[in-house]
Amino acid sequence: MRLLKEAGQRWVVFAVAVLVWELLARAADDVFFPPPTTIAEAAGELWFSPLFGEHVVPGVGRMLAGFATAAVVGVALGVLLGRSATAMAYLSPAFTFIRSIPPPLLVPFFAATIGVTSMQLPTIAFGALWPVLLNTVDGARSVDATKVETARAFRLSRAQWLLGVVLPSALPKVFAGLRLSLSIALVLMVISELIGSLNGVGNQLVQAQRDYALPAMWAWIVLLGILGYLFNTLLLLAERRALAWQPGHSPEAKTLATGG
Repeated sequence: MRLLKEAGQRWVVFAVAVLVWELLARAADDVFFPPPTTIAEAAGELWFSPLFGEHVVPGVGRMLAGFATAAVVGVALGVLLGRSATAMAYLSPAFTFIRSIPPPLLVPFFAATIGVTSMQLPTIAFGALWPVLLNTVDGARSVDATKVETARAFRLSRAQWLLGVVLPSALPKVFAGLRLSLSIALVLMVISELIGSLNGVGNQLVQAQRDYALPAMWAWIVLLGILGYLFNTLLLLAERRALAWQPGHSPEAKTLATGG
């Protein structure tokens, strides 16, 4: 009941915000800021048309493929590098340099090296890799000393050690990196589709801007917000399930911590 009440309160705040937006937009009567009802009409025409399959599905597919690639590579490399002080000593300067570069700035590089029409997936995967990798490294390096001694006492194999001890201990930071990577993947999906892409939400944003179809432009922007909210919610649900065995992440512990 408590969770339902909190969810209801959040949606009430959202509904009030939309109502205020509607009233202010109608009072301003500015063509660049249409009211939500106008945007909803444009969204209904765009989202429930062949454009959805032609542009949204391929774009989201590339985003999920890039995010999945970054997640698999980042977790695998992060677990291995996190337990190797020598490797991190050599690679840490390079990682620090690369993570300092804003991911959208890599779009021209991939456009020049891979090609404008085929750079979307590599751009998303490369940009989304670093939060997962670095957070996994940090998590793998912070394994509790008691677990390390216990694993040595039981003489676990390297695979058992990495998969049974290191990876579960690093999962909280792994999911923190995954949430960052998910938002980066969504941003890079749009940015990589703004130039030279034959389809995608970014492609349609540019097309709507060129045609001065401002309600359609806002409809695509709203769709991006919905997609971000949906994917983040699904990832949070996966995180809760994966970390349910940890006291600090169980629903019961969260209820006690909040006084419920």
